[in-house]
Amino acid sequence: MDQQPSFREKYRFPSSYWNANLTELFERAAYYSMASFIVIYLGRLGLGDYWPSTLNGVLWFLVYFLPILSGTIADQIGFRKSLLMACVLLMGGYFLMGYPVWFGGQTLALQAGKEVTAGLGVMVPVAAAILLIGIGGSFVKPCIAGTVQRTHLAKATLAFAIFYMVINIGSVFGRLAAFFVRTKLGRLDTIFIVSMLAAVLAFLTVLLLYRDPESARDPNQPRRTAPEVFFGMFKVLGSGRFALFLVVSSGFYFIYNQVYNVLPLYVKKTVELSPAMDLYTMANPVTIVLFQLLITRLFGKLPPIKSIIIGTVIIGLSMLINVAPLFMAGGVTMKLWLPMGSLFVVMTVALIAFGELFASARLYEYIGSLAPKGQEGLFLGYSNLPMAIGSLVGGPAGAWLFNKVMCAGAVKQTDGLLKLDPRAAATGWVILTLFGLGSALSLWIYNRWLQQQA
Repeated sequence: MDQQPSFREKYRFPSSYWNANLTELFERAAYYSMASFIVIYLGRLGLGDYWPSTLNGVLWFLVYFLPILSGTIADQIGFRKSLLMACVLLMGGYFLMGYPVWFGGQTLALQAGKEVTAGLGVMVPVAAAILLIGIGGSFVKPCIAGTVQRTHLAKATLAFAIFYMVINIGSVFGRLAAFFVRTKLGRLDTIFIVSMLAAVLAFLTVLLLYRDPESARDPNQPRRTAPEVFFGMFKVLGSGRFALFLVVSSGFYFIYNQVYNVLPLYVKKTVELSPAMDLYTMANPVTIVLFQLLITRLFGKLPPIKSIIIGTVIIGLSMLINVAPLFMAGGVTMKLWLPMGSLFVVMTVALIAFGELFASARLYEYIGSLAPKGQEGLFLGYSNLPMAIGSLVGGPAGAWLFNKVMCAGAVKQTDGLLKLDPRAAATGWVILTLFGLGSALSLWIYNRWLQQQA
């Protein structure tokens, strides 16, 4: 009988692996300290109805699109130098995001106005902040994932499972820290202080503890330059079936992106003046941590495309449950232990997490199957494009859907909140649901078409 490995042997990895995970924990804490409030903050700074979500979409786009290039640069100069540079960029970005309030003389309004009232003193540092955070974040992802890949010691499944768990732990930690600081100090802009401090901790972890793992690259294989990687994207997109998959699968991330666009706007403007969006959106990582192993055990043998389709159906239906409080007695602001509208938003976020559990990880597996033989690595290098596309479109589209559809006929109340026309608001949630279900149907049709081509 084979002797089972001890706990220490099972979880033994090089120090670079654990230090990389610790860096990832702090970096994710920094990002999610502010992610749930960014559209609310920018709206209260005077950026109007549409710029906050549009800029947020650009930020997410940069974080998920730029690794195509930044990963190649990181391979050239080394992960440690790349991570140090990334942390400095992130610290600068979070500082600039808070700069208009801290040093620019700006005051946050209680509610966002419809028109843009912010001047260059707000727009310039905010735009620079988004660029710095986007570029910095794009370096972290390939460096940490690359370290895990090089140090998993033939235990890749366990190594990446721990890595994914650390991402969600960091997300929870950041949200809790932001909630504690902003409620104690009574100022929303303090979330960027939390982000800066977490980025500093990530920097110190890399500086004092992290060392580059040994390269797993074949020395006989020439290095690819950044221009080669960029133009390689056109080669990948030249594959019609892959380009089509990017379009149909981006629908999942379009809906996911509304967790950080439509949901904060909906709660802030129609349900409660001071929503705990950091705690509400924490339902996502908590659900993933609690149910990841169970979902993998029960449904891990499903074909990847079926799992992705199920996840897309779930994420679409998650939006529909927000219709219920619109027609309840007391409406969305009826309060039990928190307003009814907020309670259903928390349920939405938790349900979206189940969609992630079915779809996100399997996406990479399916993309690998679409790649021509011998080009799997090339195609997987562009596997974040659906998230980038969904985010870039989801920002402005989410703002339009909320302001033009959900808020059609809304009346401003004496407390500053909008009283929605239930039918108009329900129409917005139904549109999001139909978009998700339409994306799932498109994926099913796409897969059937692909099978017929074989």
